Amino acid sequence: MMIRVEIHTDGGCKGNPGPGAWAFVLEQNGDVVERAGAEASTTNNRMELCAVIAALQEARKRDASKISVHTDSQYVQKGIEEWIHKWVRNGWKTASNRPVKNRDLWQSLHELDQLLHPAWIWVRGHAGNEGNERCHRLVQEAIADLEDGNPFS
Repeated sequence: MMIRVEIHTDGGCKGNPGPGAWAFVLEQNGDVVERAGAEASTTNNRMELCAVIAALQEARKRDASKISVHTDSQYVQKGIEEWIHKWVRNGWKTASNRPVKNRDLWQSLHELDQLLHPAWIWVRGHAGNEGNERCHRLVQEAIADLEDGNPFS
């Protein structure tokens, strides 16, 4: 039986670096799972990556066989579909021979991508996409909770 999963993700920071959060919404057969996490000092790109990694880990628990990941981050979408192949070949160095930023997260994402083979779909942020808008609200709530002294990660 094919288990289809639709994932929407978002990450963000207040300042960059600064307090940040990530969130995902995972839909499977009408079942919706929402998760979010926050960090006191991080970057927007790290939070975008954390959102996708957490979502794919959840999809893996569900034995999903067809996964679509919707992200508003071209950094994530282009990174996993285009850039990562060169980074791996170059020993995790960029074209300018510098270490790849967020290598730890990229390595985790690369492993999940190789295992699950999701479809990567870029969506325009803040353009009315319901899943993206929901994730954005969850990110903002998580940052506000963190700033109010109520972290949950």
